[in-house]
Amino acid sequence: MDWGIALAMLMIFIGSYVQSTIGFGLAIVTAPILFQISPAYVPGPITITALFLSLINAHKFRANISIKGLGYALIGRIPGIIAGGALLYFIAPKVLSLWIGGIVLAAVAISLMPIRLQPTNGRLAVAGFFSGLFGTSTGIGGPPMALLLQHQQADLIRANLSAFFVVSSLLSLIAQVPAGHMGMQHLYLSLPLLPASFLGYVLAMRTVNRINKKTIRIVSLGVCCLSASAAIISALTMQ
Repeated sequence: MDWGIALAMLMIFIGSYVQSTIGFGLAIVTAPILFQISPAYVPGPITITALFLSLINAHKFRANISIKGLGYALIGRIPGIIAGGALLYFIAPKVLSLWIGGIVLAAVAISLMPIRLQPTNGRLAVAGFFSGLFGTSTGIGGPPMALLLQHQQADLIRANLSAFFVVSSLLSLIAQVPAGHMGMQHLYLSLPLLPASFLGYVLAMRTVNRINKKTIRIVSLGVCCLSASAAIISALTMQ
């Protein structure tokens, strides 16, 4: 087996476990490492995997989905997707690697701040915009939305983030096509990642009530910091 593909599958398994447990985290955990394996993994294959996993989680927690709140976030997401697609078209791989690493470290820093924001309609729209910008350009669209929803009940977070990612991932994939980051090559790269993602989901559903959420969060943030640092160092050493 190609060890690059094996490592990509392992990272997707871990990321899918984290996302299915706390509501987000697939791209944050995996994007920096996958980019080092092959830049082609980011953002197309990650977005496809996120769509697949979000469909499963949205169906699982469908009773907790709030369409009203998601509407404002999706309205904000559309101009963010356009901006993210334009960014992909113009930036070089070195800059994209720095962008990925910087976004992940910023997301970690924000998650550690004692901030409690209420998810008003305006804030949801703003979070949707930045989710579209980051999600389309790097596959990492979760942090802006998670910041607003982090104090809600766990099933509500998983349900609403998953439903949001289903629609927004589809829109991001469309925007990635003209930018050259979504084609048959990216579809083929995605195929081995889907079963790994499903296994991560299955394990999460079997252990979600047995493992302390704080422990999962701390470990996830540690992995994020390491992978983001690796992406930044790699970018700085690129010729």
